[in-house]
Amino acid sequence: MEEKGMDEEHGGDAERERVEGVWRNIRQTFMDMSISNGNAENKHDDRRPSPPGFEDLQYLRGFGNGFSSEAIQGALPNSQNSPLKCPFGLYAEQISGTPFTAPRKANQRSWLYRMKPSVTHEPFYPRQPAHEHLLSDFSNAKGCVTTPTQLRWKPSQISEARTDFIDGLFTICGAGSCFVRHGYAIHMYAANVSMEGYAFANADGDFLIVPQQGRLWIKTECGRLQVSPGEMVVLQLGFRFSINLPDGASRGYVLEVFSGHFQLPDLGPIGANGLAEPQDFLTPVAWYEEQVHFGFKVVQKFGGALFEAKQDFSPFNVIAWRGNYAPFKYELRKFCPFSTTLFDHADPSINTVLTVPSEIPGVAVVDFVVFPTKWLVAEHTFLPPYFHRNCMSEFMGLIYGLYEVMMFATINLFFIVVHFLCTL
Repeated sequence: MEEKGMDEEHGGDAERERVEGVWRNIRQTFMDMSISNGNAENKHDDRRPSPPGFEDLQYLRGFGNGFSSEAIQGALPNSQNSPLKCPFGLYAEQISGTPFTAPRKANQRSWLYRMKPSVTHEPFYPRQPAHEHLLSDFSNAKGCVTTPTQLRWKPSQISEARTDFIDGLFTICGAGSCFVRHGYAIHMYAANVSMEGYAFANADGDFLIVPQQGRLWIKTECGRLQVSPGEMVVLQLGFRFSINLPDGASRGYVLEVFSGHFQLPDLGPIGANGLAEPQDFLTPVAWYEEQVHFGFKVVQKFGGALFEAKQDFSPFNVIAWRGNYAPFKYELRKFCPFSTTLFDHADPSINTVLTVPSEIPGVAVVDFVVFPTKWLVAEHTFLPPYFHRNCMSEFMGLIYGLYEVMMFATINLFFIVVHFLCTL
C-alpha cells in the first residue's frame, strides 16, 4: 500500500487554499485598519513596522518568565489558549518541554498560534547520506573510544566543501544515552554555508551553542536571534530552527543535554545578586515568514540519527506565542564573577552560568561554566588553579583570551581540552 503524506490525507490543495485565504485575511485586516486610521496611502498598519534586520532585533528580557508576543496585534486569543476559532484563522498548537504533570514551578510549555500546524508534513525517512560523525549513545562501546588520558585538540579546520551547520556537527565526547534520557554529548561545528529551504529540530535534548568564529543568524518558531562570538544560545528540545552565516565560515561548541533543561544555579550564601542575572537573558519576539515554501524540509535528530520530511510551508509561520518555553541567548561578558580576595582559589563551580540538575541534590548532569576576565588578587597563592582530581569530567573550550593553565605556552586562540574524572 502506498504511503501517503499528511498533506495528501487531509487534502493538500484544500489546505493550501485555506492558508492562502488566511494570508488574504491578514493583509485585508492591515488595509482595513490603515483606512480606519485615516492612513489609506500606507498599506501597512503602524503597529507592525517593516521587519528589522538581524542586527536590529528586539528581545524579551528575563529567564523562565511567562512571555507573550505577537507579530500582528490581536493574534493572541483572549482568556483561553485553544478557542473554537483563533484570530485570523490561525491554528493553536502547544509545545511541551516537560510532562503535563510536572510540578508547576518546573512545568515548561508554550502555545504557538501559527498558519499551519507542525504535523502537516510527509513521513520522515532516514536522511541520506547518513551523518557519520554524530554520537548520542555512550552506554555502548560501539563507536566510542574510552580512555582516562587527558586530551587536547588544536583548532578544527573548516572544510572548503559546502558544509552547513547540520553537516558540520561532529561529536567530541559525552556520557549516558539519549535513549534513556540521561546524560549529555559535546559536539563541535564548523560550517561555511547557511541553511536554506530546510530546518533542524532535536528530539533528543536541548542544544547550547557557543560560536567562537562568525555570527549566527538563527530563525526559530518563536522568532529570530543574532548570536555572536562571546554569546551563547539555548535551542530547546522540539523547536525547529535554521542557522544562517552572515560572516561566512563559522565554528564553535555545542553542548547537548539529554535530561532536563538548563536553569540558573542557586546562589546560596552569595545572596540575591551576582553571577548570571535573569534580566540579561534575551528571548526572541514573534516573527514569521511571509511566503510559501514548496518542498521545504525538516531534519529531525531522533535517537541519535537524522531523519527528514518534506512539507509545503516554512515552520517559521508562528504569528504569536505565549508561555515559558522558548529559545534564549545570553552574552557571557555580562557574567558577574566572584573570587577570593585574600588567599587560595574558589572552586570553579563559583563560575556556573547555567546548570542541569540531576535527581541527586547538589549533583548536576552538566554545569555550563565561564571563566571571564577578572582580577586575581589573592596573596601567597599559586597563580594557576590548584591541581585537582575531579569526580566530574571537564570539557574546556577557548573563545578568546588565554587559558590560564596554558598561559605560558604557545597556543592557538581556539582549542579544546578534556579532563576525565579523577585523572588530573
